[in-house]
Amino acid sequence: MGSRIPAAHRNRARDACRCGQLIRATTFGLLIGLLGLSFTASAVDPSDKLEDPIQNELYLAITKEVRCLVCQNQSIADSTAPLAADLRREIRRMVEEGQDETRIKNFLVERYGDFILYRPRFRSWNIVLWLGPVALMVVGFIALAMNIRRRKSLPIDEDAP
Repeated sequence: MGSRIPAAHRNRARDACRCGQLIRATTFGLLIGLLGLSFTASAVDPSDKLEDPIQNELYLAITKEVRCLVCQNQSIADSTAPLAADLRREIRRMVEEGQDETRIKNFLVERYGDFILYRPRFRSWNIVLWLGPVALMVVGFIALAMNIRRRKSLPIDEDAP
C-alpha cells in the first residue's frame, strides 16, 4: 500500500526541501565571511588620534601622500592591506619621536623608492616625467597653429561643387 501523495508532488516537496537547505547554507556562509571581514578591517586600522593635534595633522597628511605598495591606487590612509598598516605604524612612531615630514619621507623613499610617494620629488633623472607633458602640449599647440595657418593660406576653389 503506497502513499496517497502522487509521485510528482513528492518530488516537488523533496526539491523544495533541498532548495531551502541550499539557501540556509549559502546564507550561513555569507554571514561567516562578512563576520571575518569585519574583524580584519577593525584589526588593521589604527586610526586613533595622536594626543598632540599638530602631530596628528602631520601623521594624517603623510599617510594620505604615501602610496600603498599592495593596492597602488590607494593611499596607506585608505588601504586595509597589512603592509599599509605596518607603514602607518612606522610613520606614527616616527611622528611621535618628533621627526619632521622631510625626514619621514626621505626614510620611506630610501626604503621603498620614489614610487611610494604620490608626488615624486623633482630630480634630474625624472625631469622628463615632470616636463614631458608640458612639452607635448606645447608641441601640440604649435602643430595646431601651423595647421590652421596653412589651411587659411590655401586658395579656395570656387568651382568645386
